[in-house]
Amino acid sequence: MIIGILALQGDVAEHRVALVNAGVRQVKEIRNPLDLEGIDGLIIPGGESTTISMLCISTGLDIAIQQKIDSKLPVYGSCAGMIMLATEILDGRSDQFGFKALDIAVRRNGFGRQVDSFETEVTFLDGKVTNGVFIRAPRIESVGPLVEVLATIDYQGRKVPVAVKAGNALATAYHPELDSLSQIHSIFVQMVQKATERV
Repeated sequence: MIIGILALQGDVAEHRVALVNAGVRQVKEIRNPLDLEGIDGLIIPGGESTTISMLCISTGLDIAIQQKIDSKLPVYGSCAGMIMLATEILDGRSDQFGFKALDIAVRRNGFGRQVDSFETEVTFLDGKVTNGVFIRAPRIESVGPLVEVLATIDYQGRKVPVAVKAGNALATAYHPELDSLSQIHSIFVQMVQKATERV
């Protein structure tokens, strides 16, 4: 199994460590379309979504990654990566590119700006609880009927989804790569394993 990490910006090293902790032996940094060859899954890390969008376009990765996602390559996005995978980006730039892999509407900086960053408990539907780090995080405003909510947080008196999955796509509003025992990375590895078994 080879999992690629989009390495144009963001917390690439942290995702690499989380993947290794989840049992992945081969991790590949993706900087151009040729780097996509041979990978079994792709992670789009946190960072700045408009910058990642522009860098994808300038390197040709926008088309190349879209083709991979359309051909059912498992993909996981954290924070800015979630924004890149959403079908609708609220408060985004008019020219902002996205892969539209998850039927969700997300609001950029939906929990506030950098100064409003926080940590809180993330509760999975199976009852497991982990610590979530939210840094200028996007907030999910709506999910489509085929989207599975995996985890929520209590925010301003209501439960807000922060981890979602549908088909070959997985996304989190927070940064699980900062957790040494990331449940999300284990879920993604399982998705990749199932996809490779079907090939």
